Amino acid sequence: MTSPTDKDVAKTPAAPSNFLRHVIENDLAQGAYTGRRWGGAPGDAEHHAHGMNDPARVRLRFPPEPNGYLHIGHAKSIWLNFELAREYGGVCHLRFDDTNPEKEEQEYVDSIRDAVEWLGYETYLADRPSAPGVMQPHEYFASDYFDFMYRAAEYLIGAGLAYVDEQSAEEVRANRGDFGKPGTDSPYRTRTPEENLARFRAMRDGQLADGAATLRAKIDMASPNINMRDPALYRIRRATHHNTGDKWCIYPMYTYAHPIEDALEQITHSICTLEFEDQRPFYDWLLDRLAEGGLIASPHPRQYEFARLNVTHVLTSKRKLRQLVEEKHVDGWDDPRMPTLAGLRRRGYTPEALRLFCERSGTTKSGGWIDYAALEAALRDTLDPVAPRAMAVLDPVKLVITNWGELMGGPDKDESALDDCSAPIHPHHPELGKRAFKLGREVWIERTDYEDVQPKGFFRLFPGNKVRLKYGHVIECTGATRDAEGKLIEVQAKLVPDTKSGTPGADAIKVKGNITWVAVADAVQAEVRLYERLFSEANPGGGELLEELNRHSLEVCSAYVEPSLADAKPEAAFQFERHGYFVLDAKAAAAGQRVFNRAAGMRDSWGK
Repeated sequence: MTSPTDKDVAKTPAAPSNFLRHVIENDLAQGAYTGRRWGGAPGDAEHHAHGMNDPARVRLRFPPEPNGYLHIGHAKSIWLNFELAREYGGVCHLRFDDTNPEKEEQEYVDSIRDAVEWLGYETYLADRPSAPGVMQPHEYFASDYFDFMYRAAEYLIGAGLAYVDEQSAEEVRANRGDFGKPGTDSPYRTRTPEENLARFRAMRDGQLADGAATLRAKIDMASPNINMRDPALYRIRRATHHNTGDKWCIYPMYTYAHPIEDALEQITHSICTLEFEDQRPFYDWLLDRLAEGGLIASPHPRQYEFARLNVTHVLTSKRKLRQLVEEKHVDGWDDPRMPTLAGLRRRGYTPEALRLFCERSGTTKSGGWIDYAALEAALRDTLDPVAPRAMAVLDPVKLVITNWGELMGGPDKDESALDDCSAPIHPHHPELGKRAFKLGREVWIERTDYEDVQPKGFFRLFPGNKVRLKYGHVIECTGATRDAEGKLIEVQAKLVPDTKSGTPGADAIKVKGNITWVAVADAVQAEVRLYERLFSEANPGGGELLEELNRHSLEVCSAYVEPSLADAKPEAAFQFERHGYFVLDAKAAAAGQRVFNRAAGMRDSWGK
């Protein structure tokens, strides 16, 4: 591979600046993390199992909870964390925050790993040995740290910084206060460290019922930040964990586990969305206390928040998406209408398109909505330069060329004769070659390409009008046949001699209409699914979920496509001329079906 020239480098656009880049660059300039080495707590061998002498680098993480499939909002977090790590010569960890065993499953772990890798990001380095409990270097689980988290909890108890609260959930809620009213101390808050330690071990040993007690931090029940009013650290849950089985009947709360995970993995910049901004004081409080006790290294990670990705007509609530799946309003988590990465992939979106969309959406501290059209535009902009072209007829009606035998059938006037036609695989890449197909007496055309009487601005088929069969001949429409109900069942036309595309005299007759077609002789049958936005509401989620669904989000067509698509590969993208961008459905292909999904139209037509 040759090195880029100075001219090439000069053409490379600089990465758009944002506040996170400024933070990282400032930290690097000041040497904020030059003392960092790979690993976790001082003297803790299980967290120093590999790479303990690595030089300091920027370390980020993408920490999904494996309780559902990743959606387009996660794509923004994946792109941001992995790209920043790549840009500044660091690493990004894929970490599964699996602290809630009742909702987490191995299926979701596998789907998350696949989604991250599909987007183009590796979660491992081949030359780095694995750490205990870690499937791959740079891939981690919160459950890998459950032993450490438990020891940290006992330290907090012993330092008088945590206590076991045995109030009911209703009492805790009532005594928490609100934004205008301070909270009330729990009657169990004054227990001694020894008493709290005994009760916490009773929780661990299964001596207390689910919900009977929680471990809470002892901070300030009068804090104006409700998240600092003695937040819960542990709760009792008798549930089998996908990774640790039945070893534990107590599980850490996410807000307690997450900062510890960051610290043990030596994360430098913990980047999350704005809804966690109010949690940052507790994040810092906890890590400060653990650093004071010598359990974690300093300087510890810092949290930074950015505005989440909100796209119109898209809902990203896992709970509501799960409802759509479980109630079978969609065909699973990977339904092409779903905003999950699995659904977007099946619909035809590419990693390049999603990365481009994330970059265009910007990284700021202020929220807002991005129009769905921008998502489709990113797909078109990435597919247009590379997608092979093809002709397809989605609403077919037969066109019969009545003088075909006379002009094309030779001396015997053979009406079954076929004419060879061709078209470029891609109009801007002649090196890719051509695709071949036949033209015969009967062809399939779009039903909407014919009208009995010419509407204003309509230049396709109507009696007396001439059009070109794209890449073929000029024809003149002579009429049509309809059934008793008036449905169009056939169009008739005559071929105009010496007008074949690419031959001398082809342009002797000028026409305004140019229509796509597929010959009956070599047409390939296919099912085509025309997908639209799943929600008709621009900002779904505020009303009744099912009432916000777009009832026309899927139209299924019995179509004909040109023969070049007979051997299309799953997930291969094509531009169906006139219609948009389509991909062969991988799930249907595995079942032996030929199904093409529309990823995006040629242009945004929503609401028109």
